[in-house]
Amino acid sequence: MRISRTTPWAAALAAGALLLLPATATAGQQEAALPHAAAAPASATASVDAYYAAAEGKTGAALKTALHGIIKNQSKISYSAVWDALKVTDQDPNNASNVILVYSGRSQSKSTNGGGVDDWNREHVWAQSHGNFGTTTGPGTDLHHIRPEDVTVNSTRGNKDFDLGGSPVSEAAGSYTDSNSFEPRNAVKGDVARMLLYMAVRYQGGDGFADLEVNDSSVNGSVPWHGRISVLKQWNAIDPPDAFEQRRNQIIFDSYQHNRNPFIDHPEWVNSIW
Repeated sequence: MRISRTTPWAAALAAGALLLLPATATAGQQEAALPHAAAAPASATASVDAYYAAAEGKTGAALKTALHGIIKNQSKISYSAVWDALKVTDQDPNNASNVILVYSGRSQSKSTNGGGVDDWNREHVWAQSHGNFGTTTGPGTDLHHIRPEDVTVNSTRGNKDFDLGGSPVSEAAGSYTDSNSFEPRNAVKGDVARMLLYMAVRYQGGDGFADLEVNDSSVNGSVPWHGRISVLKQWNAIDPPDAFEQRRNQIIFDSYQHNRNPFIDHPEWVNSIW
């Protein structure tokens, strides 16, 4: 049976209160919803604004369509190239020899990637089976939803939808799982939400891949849907983009795919569309 832990969050959201989550000291691993980063230079802000010019003033389905038209223009990399890319995008800000594992929060040597029990591998946050894209160049290699994770924890998550509650996950403190869902640690709840919503906008079925969509189910199995949208919206609200997530978005844009995750730049667009 799922252990519900939604009540405090729902109450806080309804009241419009700011919910603070427990914090740790390591960059990229903080368990609190961080304050927004200092204002970016005017030139950088103007560049991002120009990128989204076609979406300006739009809401709802029109906004989703406009964003798809913007972010579908991307460079693609091979699945083998993802290894080296993750060593850059997910580098530990405090140790250039390490990456931060997304669910575990552990800082681990870049050189320990592989298939061993304590290695880290390539976690598809939008599960590969939810659309049957596997590791095909495109959704299967899109860095905006692939993160380093401990092999065992990756296996525990499997292709489960995201929801609240369950039993604690070994080697991923603060994460929970049950028979059909996975709840990540507080510090990356918003990251997970924004990665899934990026995928739902980027892949609309027009380029040979399935039309990926979010819904409010936690038993999606192998259909091209992922849930639960009601929970993802909460996570986006309580865990806004932090410096680690923003840096990652910029690196993917500058050095790899040349497209952005719009919900990192504009998290308010989540409620506008869904």
